[in-house]
Amino acid sequence: MFMITIKNKISVPKYKQIVNSIETAITSGILKKGDQLPSINDVKNKHSLSRDTVLTAFNELKNRGIIQSVVGKGYYVSSEDIKVDQKIFLLFDELNSFKEDLYNSFLEGLGENVQVDIFFHHFNRKIFDKLIFDNIGAYNFYVIMPANLKETNTMIQNLPNDKVYILDQIHEDLMHYPSVYQNFEEDIFENLTKADIVIKKYEKLVLVFSEERQPRGMLDGFVKYCRQQNFNFKVINSLKNRDVTSGELYIIPEDKNLLRIIKLIKNKSLKLSKDIGVISYNDTLLKEIVEGGITTISTDFNAMGKSLAEMILNKEQKKIANPNNLIIRNSI
Repeated sequence: MFMITIKNKISVPKYKQIVNSIETAITSGILKKGDQLPSINDVKNKHSLSRDTVLTAFNELKNRGIIQSVVGKGYYVSSEDIKVDQKIFLLFDELNSFKEDLYNSFLEGLGENVQVDIFFHHFNRKIFDKLIFDNIGAYNFYVIMPANLKETNTMIQNLPNDKVYILDQIHEDLMHYPSVYQNFEEDIFENLTKADIVIKKYEKLVLVFSEERQPRGMLDGFVKYCRQQNFNFKVINSLKNRDVTSGELYIIPEDKNLLRIIKLIKNKSLKLSKDIGVISYNDTLLKEIVEGGITTISTDFNAMGKSLAEMILNKEQKKIANPNNLIIRNSI
């Protein structure tokens, strides 16, 4: 049976003795994940302690992710890894090569004794809500990538404001949270402007845009650029049944569509850059090589991960616009 040991004539604070007792019980196997702890009142009464002393001990363990509270039931062991100082909930939209760079940079920036649990909502609002709801109170910090899901604050507001960080896209109802974000409207407008001389050799700009997966700012910035430069343009949501025509420049946010457009170009015996131009989003090593190099508009995901880690470690409440660059290669 699990017992909390309190000694009066030692220099260790009593709240710390409670912490040590619980840690020892976990490492020895007496307490396991899912086991219930004695209530605050039970510990208080048995050892003649103040409620604040017991609560301080439980809160320390809770903040480290070792125990969690269940409303109306009490405290339970949530992790047997007592070496972990902090636990971070990381919710991505999906996993791809550049998100992997972001994740690895984030982990490296956090250092040791920090546990990061990664989840994916796959642009599904029900999954998004369930993942957050199921993990309320289980983590020290919550890093959330809402993507283009709407009104996500209705669920996020159930988390402590000072424990939430927003990543990548930031919507109006999330502006009060600290964040590392991309300014999609400004980024696409400025980067297309940088490539203006090359772009002008094309007759028409085509953005392949999915409302379900891409940020609205990307569309707004694209339209703004085309109208300001008096370019003929079109926005399509799919390359299915698309008849590519010489003189078109395609802006492709998704990698699957990048492969599709290259295939369409080859099927019509057209030449990339000479007949059809392509600008992709988010640079990867593969895009440096494919077809002699694909031009990209890309944020620095390593910098994003590093900035996020620094904010959490320093407990900063800032909004950081992540750097974004145009890399011109042989595809335009």
